[in-house]
Amino acid sequence: MLPEITDFAGPLTLVAAGLTLAVLATALTGRLPIPAPGLFLAGAAIASDVFAGATIVTVKTAHGFSATDTVAPSVARELVREGAARAGADAASLHRPVTALPPPSRPKETACPPAREAITRHDVKAVEYLVRDRLASLGLDRIAELTHFAATSEDINSLAYALTVQRTVQRVWLPALAAVRERLDELAVEHRTAPMLSRTHGQPATPTTMGKELAVFAARLARIERAIEASDYLGKFSGATGTWAAHLAAGPDVDWPRVAREFVESLGIGFNPLTTQIESHDWQVELYDRARHAGGILHNLATDVWTYISLGYFTQIPIAGATGSSTMPHKINPIRFENAEANLEIAGALFASLSQTLVTSRLQRDLTDSSTQRNIGVAFGHSLLALDNLRRGLNEISLSRDVLLADLDVNWEVLAEAIQTVIRAEVVAGRSTIQDPYALLKELTRGHRVGAADLAEFVEKLEIGDAAKQRLLALTPAGYTGIAEQLAR
Repeated sequence: MLPEITDFAGPLTLVAAGLTLAVLATALTGRLPIPAPGLFLAGAAIASDVFAGATIVTVKTAHGFSATDTVAPSVARELVREGAARAGADAASLHRPVTALPPPSRPKETACPPAREAITRHDVKAVEYLVRDRLASLGLDRIAELTHFAATSEDINSLAYALTVQRTVQRVWLPALAAVRERLDELAVEHRTAPMLSRTHGQPATPTTMGKELAVFAARLARIERAIEASDYLGKFSGATGTWAAHLAAGPDVDWPRVAREFVESLGIGFNPLTTQIESHDWQVELYDRARHAGGILHNLATDVWTYISLGYFTQIPIAGATGSSTMPHKINPIRFENAEANLEIAGALFASLSQTLVTSRLQRDLTDSSTQRNIGVAFGHSLLALDNLRRGLNEISLSRDVLLADLDVNWEVLAEAIQTVIRAEVVAGRSTIQDPYALLKELTRGHRVGAADLAEFVEKLEIGDAAKQRLLALTPAGYTGIAEQLAR
């Protein structure tokens, strides 16, 4: 999965540039200058030359432009045949350029947009020249001037980034996050009845269940997951400073905002009509902040599970052939959670930097966003490594219930909270005249180990009602978990 997101926006930049031809030709002339499938096939051929072994195909419907996708050449041929049939074109003639697509190698004349960029010192301009040259080689010189017509780089890149990030999040990253959350849901239900000593500030505290604690993480992730699922992905298509000035100069009778909106929304992303030269990136800032937030929750999960392993609450299931230490044969190190922790810290730093930088652009634009956005794939890559390690780690641990129970049995002083609370209730009910129950229990338990017999003796002497006294005498640390079991369901 990771290679799909590391070459960020490359193929889709070509497609976005190629689609400019189609939408502008339609707007200016009321029709496409060549059959729709033929135009899109030209775009596919260009893309396949540069991105070997895959073909990018877009088929125009009667109502607009469909989303693009990267497919194997064999799939592309079927899509082209279908598109040709719908357009009433000659499928055989349209099929011929696809069969002539080069093998998985980069032809010299189109292999190196970076070489063109070394001359232009402008990445999108280099792509424009590549598209124009390819159009000429296909005998489509008459539409060459529509390449990058009235467009600025951000009209192309904002669409490419929106599409690439959308697919990364929806097809790869969110499913990986959901896999971790679903495993937590399973473990929460499985361990809902497993009583466990809580630790607040690292010290023994009111017991809970392991299932309930894992359910807390699952609920936190579900909440941020829903927020990310609702994310916007926006693009612009309004020219040099967002005013459609050049468009109107060339085509004063065209409703350019409507054309732009229909085109952008046909790609499956949202349209931002009010921008400077760049799409304002606020949707990206929101998304990366949420991804960083999710990473923070996952980091908390990783460190907590690591701690439970160190306490002996979880044992790690040995993997055949695996080595824990180069010198200590007995060790099974919690490397899945340590690896996740490190990658989440890197991803979080990158997401934070992206959010901080992308929220600002000097006046109508500067170039800081361009350099920054080249690290989007790096951020998601580290996050995905962490998610994969967490998922695998959660499948390689087993709960040691006997250790949990043994820990509870040597910490009877955690029942001090229950005893002083019951006394207070008895005072309010008029069944006790004990003064300051909190101070009474503090003197008995703070800084002291108190066993079952010690507490029983203390409770027997309390001036409280008999029913309350019997409840306290029957209470154990393992039974003092409230509704934790129900909360974990």
